[in-house]
Amino acid sequence: MGDIKADVVLDTKGMNCPMPVLKTKKAIDGLQSGQVLEVISTDAGSKSDIPALLKRLGHELVATKEEGNVFEFYIKKK
Repeated sequence: MGDIKADVVLDTKGMNCPMPVLKTKKAIDGLQSGQVLEVISTDAGSKSDIPALLKRLGHELVATKEEGNVFEFYIKKK
């Protein structure tokens, strides 16, 4: 994922549903159009919850990465 440069990094490790999704939405709201948000989570529910949030809001999931029980999402604001 080294080729994707995040403008903002949101670390939600240790938080359980629904906090990663709520914090992701709040962080996206603070971005300018075209900026990239990196979300780091240890909540397994994030694997389905964050893509569902982005689909509902119309933002782009640029990439995902999974290492052990850590999930990373790269999100571009529409």
